[in-house]
Amino acid sequence: MPSKDTISLKPGTLIDDYRLIKTLGGGGFSIVYLARHRLTSKQFAIKEYMPSKLCQRNADGSVEACSSDVESSLSRGRKLFFQEANALANLKHQNIVNVVNFFRDNGTVYMVMEYHHGQNLQMYLKQRKGGLSEAFIRIVFNRLLDGLEMIHGNDLLHLDIKPGNIHIRPGGQPLLLDFGAVHGFPQARKAQPGQVISPGFSPIEQYDNQGYVGPWTDLYAFGATMRSCIEGKSPQPADERQQGEKLKPVCELYKKRYTANLLQAIDWAMEMDPMLRPQSVNEFRDMLSTEKKPEKTSSTLERLASSLLGNKD
Repeated sequence: MPSKDTISLKPGTLIDDYRLIKTLGGGGFSIVYLARHRLTSKQFAIKEYMPSKLCQRNADGSVEACSSDVESSLSRGRKLFFQEANALANLKHQNIVNVVNFFRDNGTVYMVMEYHHGQNLQMYLKQRKGGLSEAFIRIVFNRLLDGLEMIHGNDLLHLDIKPGNIHIRPGGQPLLLDFGAVHGFPQARKAQPGQVISPGFSPIEQYDNQGYVGPWTDLYAFGATMRSCIEGKSPQPADERQQGEKLKPVCELYKKRYTANLLQAIDWAMEMDPMLRPQSVNEFRDMLSTEKKPEKTSSTLERLASSLLGNKD
């Protein structure tokens, strides 16, 4: 498989009205660049849809399918990415990265986002080796919950919440980044052209190409990210937990360092069974402000059961 440096566009490349400065990062489905608008000189982050298993970079910078067998998957992925960029452009919240433009070029699609100075939470955790203060965790994650609530309120899911996708701006204001996996709900995973799996943060339903995802999916990743702030490492992957490997509750491990309701909220969000997790941001937020886990109503369970057992097509 080509390296990131091989498949990234070169610094100085002009796409639309943006000149690339450097590659910021990338994953299995996209590459992120720092760019400057050629007229205003303002800096932006640009995400390019580039699923490494489906496509390759030509010498002229264009993108094409690796083979005829994956052309339909690549085309469907481009369409979904473009639709999702359109949806995200309408989400305006101080704790969600602001999408300002999206366009087609080079045989693929691009999403233009505001660029902010600050530090990636993953890098911060690496430096601190975990053990972040409860005050920090509560301030950052309560603000992120507000952004996540808006995402879910628009019938969208993030599906890749993790420390690497959280940016901390000066003053402690967090931004939720990297919406390359976002899509609407409820629907089956098989509607996706591929699966984004972040070991330790993705719940078990994301490992199943027919598993139903919902707000409970993002909340698992949210709780796992909070746990990583305490431990300084990724939690045990959900597929290993399903095979019988036990993840010891943070309520037992860190009860002398953090308040009970914070630890209870993390353990609750990371339940293996989706039906045993909080089903909404509001439920999770309530847990953070009470010593007792809110009881789910029968109607909540019935709605979830209906979505899980409903038509998968």
